[in-house]
Formats: sequence, C-alpha cells, structure tokens
Amino acid sequence: MSRTGSRTTGRPTLAEVARLSGVSPITASRALRGVSTVAPALVEKVAAAAASLGYVANPAARALASARSQSVVVLIPSLSNQLFIDTLEAIHEVMRPRGLEVLIGNYHYDIDEEENLIRNYLAYQPCGMLLTGFDRSEASRQMLTASGVPCVHMMELGGEAGALSVGFSQQQAGRAAAHHLIERGRRRLAFIAAQLDPRVMQRAEGFRQALAEAGLQATELEVLAPQPSSIGLGSELFSQLLTKAPDVDGIFFCNDDLAQGAVLQALRQGIEVPRQVAMVGFNDLPASAHMVPRLTSIRTPRAAVGRGAAQALLALLDGKRVATEQQDLGFELMVRESS
Repeated sequence: MSRTGSRTTGRPTLAEVARLSGVSPITASRALRGVSTVAPALVEKVAAAAASLGYVANPAARALASARSQSVVVLIPSLSNQLFIDTLEAIHEVMRPRGLEVLIGNYHYDIDEEENLIRNYLAYQPCGMLLTGFDRSEASRQMLTASGVPCVHMMELGGEAGALSVGFSQQQAGRAAAHHLIERGRRRLAFIAAQLDPRVMQRAEGFRQALAEAGLQATELEVLAPQPSSIGLGSELFSQLLTKAPDVDGIFFCNDDLAQGAVLQALRQGIEVPRQVAMVGFNDLPASAHMVPRLTSIRTPRAAVGRGAAQALLALLDGKRVATEQQDLGFELMVRESS
C-alpha cells in the first residue's frame, strides 16, 4: 500500500489512519486519545490502523488546530517521595478516561526551576495545570495569570483569593501531633525536619503553637536540616538531638522516613520506644505500620488529593462552577506502638 504521509515530514497522518480504519478523523483522534465515549471495537480498529502505518500523534499540531492541547501539566517538587507518586497515580486514573495526556514536571523544591518549567510548558498550550502548594516566584504567578490556563493547587489550603485548592491543613496536622504527645504525658517535645519546604514549616508552626498553648514551648529542641528527607538522615538527626537534649521524651518528625530512621537508631542504641521517647511521623508511609515498634503517624489523603484536584480541573475545563474553593480533605492520626 502506498503511503503519502505529511507533505512536509513524510510521516503518516491522522487522515490516513482514519481512512484505513474507515472512520472520520475526529473519531480516529478520540479513539487514539482514549476518550471513553468511543466504542471499544472502533478503538481497537483505529489502534490497529495506527500501528500498521507507524502513526505517532503530533501534540503540537493538535494544539495549533484547537488553540489548546489535550495535555494537563502536573508540577510536583519530588519524584522520590511516595506522597507524590500516590498523588500522580490518582491524577492519571481521572485524566486517562477523558483522553487527556498528563505531563509531569519535577522542580526539586526549587522555585526558580519551577518557573522555568511553567514557562516551557505554557508554550505547549496545556488545557490545565495542577500545581503543588502556593509558594512560587512572582514571575511564575504573572505567567499563570496571563496565560488564562485553569489551575488547581494541591496539598495546601488557602492562597490568593479565587485560587482553587484541594488538600488539608498542614498547620492543624502539626497541632494534632503535639496534642497527641502531650496527652500521652510527654513534656520535653522536639521537632525534627528535613527539606524545609513551606508545607514542612507550616507543620512546624502548628506544632509550636500547640506547645506554646500548653506552656511547653522549647525551640532549642528543634533539629532542622535543609537536605532531602531520608531514613539515613533520620538516624543522624535523632542522634544529634539526643546529644544536645538527652532528656527529650517525645518527637514529631516532618516525614515518616525520618521517623523510621530514628526508630532504627534507637534500636541500635538500646533506647526504648516509646518508654523513653515517643515518636510520631507524618504521611503514614506503607512501611510505618511494620516497624518495630509500629510507628504512630499522621495519615495524609495523598491519593484523594490527586483525585479531587483532577476532578476539579475537569470541572473547570467543562465550564462548570466548582462549588468549594478550598476542599479540605483532612488527615487521620494513626496511633500505634511508638507513642
């Protein structure tokens, strides 16, 4: 079979795929994008035609034709954090049936790197963006406003007026950890944190407020490290804390991996958890329920945040009004043996 392809590139075109599969170009496009309204038999037929021709969709051409692409940009600060992996999986589950392509940008907790990603991705005319939190450069804010691209913010609540957000109160989570430790009779309470991004510092603020209200404020019991969170770092920071405050009897960790490292270090040093020191983590990662002792942690709705943010963005794309500007999905304190 002869194949003319695009005049400029010689590549097979969508029109050829449509002709070979006996459908219209619009139907072929929808079938290839996975739009759920296309009959499965047609999807299979179009996919077979595309495979036989070696057809690869051109998202840039599609964007030019429609004045916007069928892509949704998701910007996250880390791909090594289980929190964001779960969130991304949920976003894909919502977007895939609509035939929308998810483009992921990882800015490594660097607002300048995020600014570059925003600039580059806006050039592709995405139909929407999902952003993590509200802390970004003024240039990023101006670009997003000027673009008119619908945006939904994840993981935090609040932000500028009119901004849609799906998440929970990081500050209240910090307060909940402090209240739990105080209720367990602990009085020398410490906070151990790494990465120190805005959400970590919001947790720290909530923790400090609860301690101050109980007359227990002691900022000298804070160990704050700028490097990425890890089990190994948790072990190191726990040892640092005990060196300067051996009488500490309760610790809130900004992430579970830090707390897991501390539990392992306590075991190595013969420190009994929770008799000598109680520990509370954050995010309730899968391994936390299997530590020895099992780790008390604040469970965050990371998958629900991704799902809710994606659904809110789809509503905006459909021209619908989102009833709740701030969707507070809450959190849950999972009390286990470490506290």
